[in-house]
Amino acid sequence: MKIEEKIRKINYLNNEIESFYHIASMRLGISDSVCIVLYTIFEEGKECLLSNVYKKSGIRKQTVNSAIRKMEQEGLLFLQQHDGRSKKIVLTKKGEDFLQNTAQKLYDAETRALLSWTEEEINLYIQLLAKHRASIQTEFEKI
Repeated sequence: MKIEEKIRKINYLNNEIESFYHIASMRLGISDSVCIVLYTIFEEGKECLLSNVYKKSGIRKQTVNSAIRKMEQEGLLFLQQHDGRSKKIVLTKKGEDFLQNTAQKLYDAETRALLSWTEEEINLYIQLLAKHRASIQTEFEKI
């Protein structure tokens, strides 16, 4: 297989995996951006710095802010001043319950999927993803 075909295959598989997250978000009744915000909060705990959502997700600030405003209006979370100008996302009780029915379900599904792999396969996957990330970063910095 030529390198061009390999790149297409990698891109196809990555996009297909992303589409699974989109489908899962739709099944949970939430937008992709709300899902990403909730998942980031889930990873951080009940509170999360707003800047961490931007950094970890890679989605635009405007998109994150729109998702946050929507969740604020639904009583799922509120923003609280942190250090200086930074803000912290804090879940309400309703938000904690919502998170359990959304981001927690995604995490549990990911866990079950990885449990079908061997420890060696998981470690190799992590190692290869890290190597790919570093290589792509190096090459994209040259652009």
